[in-house]
Amino acid sequence: MDEFWLTDAQFERIKPHLPTDTRGKERVDDRRVISGIIHVLKSGGRWVDAPREVYGPRKTLYNRFVRWAAKGLWADLFETLAKVGGPPSQVLIDSSVVKAHPVEKGGAQSG
Repeated sequence: MDEFWLTDAQFERIKPHLPTDTRGKERVDDRRVISGIIHVLKSGGRWVDAPREVYGPRKTLYNRFVRWAAKGLWADLFETLAKVGGPPSQVLIDSSVVKAHPVEKGGAQSG
């Protein structure tokens, strides 16, 4: 499977939004860990399937994802990046809400 890596420019846009109030051990390479998280989410795989030699310990990927989700970091980050790209109507169309063709009960369409 192809690896995913944030480009320098992408990481520089994300970096100012990352937490700086960490306690204890210094965080490992944020770019590597975030790239690993995106790799897992993008591939639809399991955390255990992330290549350890590329992204580091899988538990680190999972823990970082869960902890930052609980803090609301991912939602805030996505919202911030979407605002930079334009109004939400230009950024995302949720196909689970929008139907292209109405369907009548019984499965047949009149036409």
